[in-house]
Amino acid sequence: MQGQGRGQGVSLTEIFVAPCRPKSAKWENCSCAQRGKRAKKGRNDELLITAKMDQNYVEKRLSSVSPDEERREENKTNQEISRESTPSPKLDRFKLARHLTEKAIKDKKIFSIYGHYPVIRNTLRRKGWVEKKFNFLSKMVPNGEDECEENKYVEIEEDNEMIFQKSNNIHDVMSRLVKTEIPYFLWTIKRDVVDYHNLSCDQMLNHYGKTASFTTKIGLCMNMRNLPWYVPANPHSFFPRCYGLCSDGEKQEFLDDFRRTAASSILKWVVSHHNYSKSKSRVKKEENDEEMSRNKDQVSAEEKKLIDLPGELIEVACKVCENYLGQLEHDDIDISAESLKTLSEGQWKELIQQYYNLIHGNACISSSKNYFSQCQSILNKIMSANPQSEIDGMRNIWILKPGAKSRGRDIICMDRVEEIMKLVTSDNIPSKDNKWVVQKYIETPLLIYDTKFDIRQWFLVTDWNPLTIWFYKESYLRFSTQRFSLDSLDSAIHLCNNSIQKHFKNAKDRSPLLPCYNMWTSTKFQEYLQKRGRGHVWHNIIYPSMKKAITHTMKVAQDHVEARKNSFELYGADFILGKDFKPWLIEINSSPTMFPSTPVTAQLCAQVQEDTIKVVVDRKTDRNCDIGNFELLWKQPAVELPPFNGSNLFVEGFSIQKGRRHMTPIANISLGSPLPAGHMLRSRCFSTQHTSSEQTPSPKQDAKSREDKGHPCILPMPMKRGSGRAYKINSVYTKALGNMEFPSFAIRHLENISHKSVFPRAKTTKLEEPNMLSTASIASVLQSIRSLENPVFQPPKGSDCKLFEGRSSIFHV
Repeated sequence: MQGQGRGQGVSLTEIFVAPCRPKSAKWENCSCAQRGKRAKKGRNDELLITAKMDQNYVEKRLSSVSPDEERREENKTNQEISRESTPSPKLDRFKLARHLTEKAIKDKKIFSIYGHYPVIRNTLRRKGWVEKKFNFLSKMVPNGEDECEENKYVEIEEDNEMIFQKSNNIHDVMSRLVKTEIPYFLWTIKRDVVDYHNLSCDQMLNHYGKTASFTTKIGLCMNMRNLPWYVPANPHSFFPRCYGLCSDGEKQEFLDDFRRTAASSILKWVVSHHNYSKSKSRVKKEENDEEMSRNKDQVSAEEKKLIDLPGELIEVACKVCENYLGQLEHDDIDISAESLKTLSEGQWKELIQQYYNLIHGNACISSSKNYFSQCQSILNKIMSANPQSEIDGMRNIWILKPGAKSRGRDIICMDRVEEIMKLVTSDNIPSKDNKWVVQKYIETPLLIYDTKFDIRQWFLVTDWNPLTIWFYKESYLRFSTQRFSLDSLDSAIHLCNNSIQKHFKNAKDRSPLLPCYNMWTSTKFQEYLQKRGRGHVWHNIIYPSMKKAITHTMKVAQDHVEARKNSFELYGADFILGKDFKPWLIEINSSPTMFPSTPVTAQLCAQVQEDTIKVVVDRKTDRNCDIGNFELLWKQPAVELPPFNGSNLFVEGFSIQKGRRHMTPIANISLGSPLPAGHMLRSRCFSTQHTSSEQTPSPKQDAKSREDKGHPCILPMPMKRGSGRAYKINSVYTKALGNMEFPSFAIRHLENISHKSVFPRAKTTKLEEPNMLSTASIASVLQSIRSLENPVFQPPKGSDCKLFEGRSSIFHV
């Protein structure tokens, strides 16, 4: 577009369109509704160049153009008009967006994401899914301290909502078109973000309910003790022992474990000191006499500074370890708890204090060589019985963790039991956070260039019934920023979480062969092992052991998890390798971080997210599809129910019968004046309901029954028993009631009649237009009752009978 004025060309497109475009200042000061109207008007003006404009304005702009330039502009304008006459790209993009959106709605391919997961978003879009922006849910993550690392990026996405409203991107247009649709795929940071229990069965969610049994430290600590009830395995073989310090029983168990570990550490010191003395004497023999004489005074001075502890300390430690071995072999079953106490509380405190001086202070046991063979023998027995004796070391270090926090927050290492108990029992800890877990620290980890590391391993659970676990083939290593040392218990040395190490700078004395971003891929680690002649270790020891640990843990947690169908969840497990390359499970994290903080995570985190979508989305329609680096680790075999044959079932037993009660005789019946209609009681009809399903009476029988019917009878209520002769139906005649035929009359109420009945209750029926009964009808009824002796009568089928409400006698009607 050229400038205005004489000698300067002006495009006709500018003339027609420019006045319709709002100025930027005005645009910013307009409301949202005004912006929408003006933007729509501007798009219409661009599509319709020949819209109505101010003719004077056009002529004024054209008057300043020279003839030659006018001809050139006319040719250019013709080209622009031909180009503008073709369909607008924006219009085509809108039609395409609507077409794709309608197809996605039909195929139920609507998804929503809460959190910073661009890889999930782009992967689903490539597969034809349309995103519904996650601004319709009111539930939020309740506590900011429990959020994952990606939570801070949620606010950024919410701030970009206005940008989304202004964007003309085709995906944003499609998102606006599905604003009222139901999302069928939900990926969130936390399960509490959505109303979990109100989801429909065809909505997918990347979380399960009630997973705290293995995703929290306190839950994993407690549930791993139940492992032998589910699988024939020892949890101490892959999970460092731990205790929940939220109860007095757990505290006492931890205290006993700390004392036993201190006793075994004394024996380890004796063995290591003996071996060190041998190696030291061998080195001294190789030294020349001058160096020996020069260092003789220095060595003797150092020995004088040391505190000499008595040999009885080793004897007491051996006695504690032997009792511990007896407990492992169940020799203490028939022994009382009091006799099991080898030491009193005062003796224990003295032993622990001498242990501190021996390990952490300047003390030694000069007569330790006399106990070497005994200590070596006991330690060999302990190593064969306790799989964790190798990782215990001698310093008795324990790692103290809050029971429900993640990313290494508030985790500290401690080696003195009184300090641990003081921290746990302090009054300034909130009750909700007073669920501390203390776990044995691995004092002999595998080091790479004198630096500690751990392994983050992903696995995916797609079903809990049957249990289905997918294991990821790739993982990554996280290094500490400092060289490993047990002399300092700083978290920068012992905690390898990236959320902790990112706050520290790499130590200057650390090996330059380690990357500055402190991460390796598992492939790089395998290359490292291969160069040192240990290439087989990964495939033969590390990788299979991690798979076995995950399988065992999930089997224990299966009964605790809320197994919702059409859900899945990706977990991140942390392992630490021992010196023997044996992996030890530390914890399992839900919603593991996917933020590309380093080149390693940028590659692997994006890859595992794409492969997760392949397993949970693509595999639903194609069982043979590509699943990336996932492999099926475990699928629980289907449980076959036993066949059911109802014909083979039978019931044995006797029915419970009530005791018989004789019918109360009917006293003098006085026929007085008719009672008011309010005193008339309803009766029940048994025969009409009982026999109607068996046989329909013929018209002749109906006519005969109508002829036999008389007027209804009204008896006074309540009836009082008189001294005259009573008329009653004895138990002898109860069997004959079914065969007895009475004259036709209706009874409204009869008191004090036996509750024993051979017929079931019938529904209450209401007589229409009741009339009074004559005295002759009453006398006929009483004569019939009196004549019941031996003969048994069979009433005709289809006869109409009335049963007293709550009574056991019937009369033919």
